[in-house]
Amino acid sequence: MKIFSELKKNLKNDFSPLRSVKIALLGDTSTQLFTQALRGTGFDMDFDFLIWEADFNQVELQVFDPKSALYAFAPEVVVIFHSSHQLLAKYNKLNPAEYDSLAQNRLTLIGDLHNALNNSLNAKIIYYNYTEINDAVFGNGASKIASSFLFQLRKLNYELMHYAMGQDNFYICDISSIQNQLGKATFFQPPLYINAEMVLSIDVLPWVAAQTADLIGSMYGRLKKCLILDLDNTLWGGVIGDDGIGNIQLGNLGIGKAFTAFQHWIKKLKNRGVILAICSKNTEAIAMESFEKHPDMVLSRDDIAIFKINWDNKTDNIRQIQAELNIGFDAMVFLDDNPFERAMVRECIPNITVPELPEDPANYLEYLYTLNLFETISLTNEDTERTKQYQSAAKRNTDQQQYADEDAFLQSLNMVSVIEPFNSFNIPRVAQLSQRSNQFNLRTVRYTETDIKAIADSIDSFSFSFTLADKFGDNGLICAIILKKESIDTLFIDNWFMSCRVLKRGMEHFTLNTIAAFTKAKGFRYLKGQYLQTPKNEIVKHHYRDLGFEQHDGHWILDTQTCIPKKNYVKASS
Repeated sequence: MKIFSELKKNLKNDFSPLRSVKIALLGDTSTQLFTQALRGTGFDMDFDFLIWEADFNQVELQVFDPKSALYAFAPEVVVIFHSSHQLLAKYNKLNPAEYDSLAQNRLTLIGDLHNALNNSLNAKIIYYNYTEINDAVFGNGASKIASSFLFQLRKLNYELMHYAMGQDNFYICDISSIQNQLGKATFFQPPLYINAEMVLSIDVLPWVAAQTADLIGSMYGRLKKCLILDLDNTLWGGVIGDDGIGNIQLGNLGIGKAFTAFQHWIKKLKNRGVILAICSKNTEAIAMESFEKHPDMVLSRDDIAIFKINWDNKTDNIRQIQAELNIGFDAMVFLDDNPFERAMVRECIPNITVPELPEDPANYLEYLYTLNLFETISLTNEDTERTKQYQSAAKRNTDQQQYADEDAFLQSLNMVSVIEPFNSFNIPRVAQLSQRSNQFNLRTVRYTETDIKAIADSIDSFSFSFTLADKFGDNGLICAIILKKESIDTLFIDNWFMSCRVLKRGMEHFTLNTIAAFTKAKGFRYLKGQYLQTPKNEIVKHHYRDLGFEQHDGHWILDTQTCIPKKNYVKASS
């Protein structure tokens, strides 16, 4: 974690090539230094955070005035910081009979702010939760006295989480956890608050900025999707090839507890959709015994999507894992106890994240908790099936090697796709796919569930979602297309995004055939596409050209009256 002075130095760098995001920052305490920390943190994440900062304590004034500078700025993200200290000041001025309504009144205000922003902006809202202040009026009794400030504060944070669950574009930044990690004495320094109205200390600014930037990054597709793990002294204590399966350290005794807890954490990541891979210098048959026979192993063979257990260079093995998963190195995290291996991977694969694990395995988890490596803004049912989907892909690749003819292989897969417009069942997954898809994303527009619902309800838009299943398994919803009426004879492809794990199976051709037939059936003649280049979507640079579109004034045009359907082996589900 950089210190504040290092983040300030970032402000002197050239931001021009970076992805810009317009952010409005509103707070009821001083936020000038935090603005600098957030912008400097953005630079390290390849973002140009263009921040408009409201004047001190003007949250309500800016939000409830439709002609305010906030709305003139038209931000993509609105960050609101209501501090516990200002809330305590309001509590202190209440009549005692009003104490037990503090949380509900604040929650009502938050809802009103959110509604006002929704009515005037298409923006994502980040709201900081409330750090704890115990005013010690009731001692331990505060936990059971509803009128106490501590009770109201905890109730507010609880109700705030419930509120966020039902809102598509409202996200909580959990700074309360940062205070728990660092301690209140580090997080909050009374002299700084009294003299400068700063709730966040200089030392904690980088931590809050990083947490905020992680959340914004996840909104724009900066997600860690894969965790690559070493085995010896990483997943278990000891060297299995030397010590034998019976002597590796796992279970509930001694240091084995640390490795068991570590595996439980990894298992939870897998269950929420993070892909697990193994990269270990070992004899495969010996190493695999732990997954198959050790009674204290938490992770099973089925939890791992890809195994690379051999004596080859780890950087080469990681490159093979990346090729098989078809995701960017910047979406991968590598954990290894060996400093040499960490340094080698860091040096050879610059974009991969390689945490500097502590020497003592007992500290692994607490250290990793502070890094917030796997930020996410959504969870769908399909996330829990992701490992199975990649395991099916591995079987598919093995099967393909038996076929000399690609067409024969594709035909043998018995591929079936369900085509549906956006609806209440698939909207969460469509929104998530837009946020996660970086490579096969023609215009790289990110959508919230609210955005997708609006598209589904629009009379000027047509929506398509595609699933894909074959004899090896169900890939779930893997593609979405949004068409918008542009003129009397033209539909504009507002976006086309697809999971890269289904590339080279003819799904692009099947999808084009579907929307071309729809275009003709609706009385339109032309499909108009656009490719907006980003550092990550180079693979679809020639997408429209390869599908037969013709370039015209910076766009791509397809005449659906004369185009010939593309050959593919995907069948629409009846």
